[in-house]
Amino acid sequence: MNEGKYVAYVGTYTHGTSVGIHIFDVDVEKGSLTERKVVPINNPSHLTVSADGKFLYSIADEGVAAFQILADGDLELMNEKWIGGMRGCYVDVDNKNRYLFVGGYHDGRVSMMRLNDDGSIGEIADGIFHTGMARSMAERNYRPHVNCVKLTPFGQNYLCAVDGGLDQVKIYQIDYARGKMKIADILRGNMDAAPRMIRFTKDGAFAYVLCEESNMIDAYAFSCTPQGPQFEAIQTIPTIGEKEKRNCAASDIEISEDGKYLFCSNAGSNSVTIYSIDGSSGKLSELCNSKISGDYPKTIAIFPDGNHFVSLNHDTNEIMTFHVDYDKKYFLMDQKPISIDQPNCIFIHRLGA
Repeated sequence: MNEGKYVAYVGTYTHGTSVGIHIFDVDVEKGSLTERKVVPINNPSHLTVSADGKFLYSIADEGVAAFQILADGDLELMNEKWIGGMRGCYVDVDNKNRYLFVGGYHDGRVSMMRLNDDGSIGEIADGIFHTGMARSMAERNYRPHVNCVKLTPFGQNYLCAVDGGLDQVKIYQIDYARGKMKIADILRGNMDAAPRMIRFTKDGAFAYVLCEESNMIDAYAFSCTPQGPQFEAIQTIPTIGEKEKRNCAASDIEISEDGKYLFCSNAGSNSVTIYSIDGSSGKLSELCNSKISGDYPKTIAIFPDGNHFVSLNHDTNEIMTFHVDYDKKYFLMDQKPISIDQPNCIFIHRLGA
């Protein structure tokens, strides 16, 4: 499963010394990253790779950008396109390279961009602005913030737009033939929970929503029926201890390749919590929690073999690698920190996949 060559693409903010997307060669067994080059682009704060492994799509100040992934993992810019709103913060692409979906934190917009046959980005197909609660006294409730857009597993006929301002996950039905989105359902969270991220298990049986302000993970049994996607709440579990919640904001969740573990990073407490996933119920049990010796672990990524993970520490400008001992329930730093200015996202990609 883990044979082959891997590269990691790290997106950054380019207000300082970084100029774009950093490309690292990955040694999965050692859990190491070796920087190869930087591809210039303005503020690639989030990026993703197409299911066929041929293209990388990134946020940019100009909107979104498309890159061809070359045989050695290098990137070649194809084009850039405006998204029809303010600068986006998250991108996802369907598994047949038909459309690129963009979430907008600043303007609460979900954008649907056509993709051309050659993988480059076409024109805007559709766009929907979220709206808040009229005359609300709470600023968060009348300023939509789309933190994450994620297609549902397998058929990918629905898009989950995680809105931390409205405390909702809006679910849109996708009409691929017409290039349109329409609201199908709303998954409502607790007030001021501020949902930030959604992740699905590989088998599509469970979904997990990370809530930034409440420092909780909401777990759901998931299924896609003829009537649409169904979310059944099964658990809410904290990401951090009660005493640390006051100055903490949950920042990222990722699921290991084997589907057995969920990792969560916590800004403020500057820690990572690892949970085991019960394969039959989907419920989480905390395995371990530890500090990561850096500030603002904004993003994490788990190596394909599950034995290492990296933390992108946004405020201390570094990437740190840790080895996990699941049996003894701990993790320890395993490599020297890598200096990088304002790292914001990472995608580990197997070449030729």
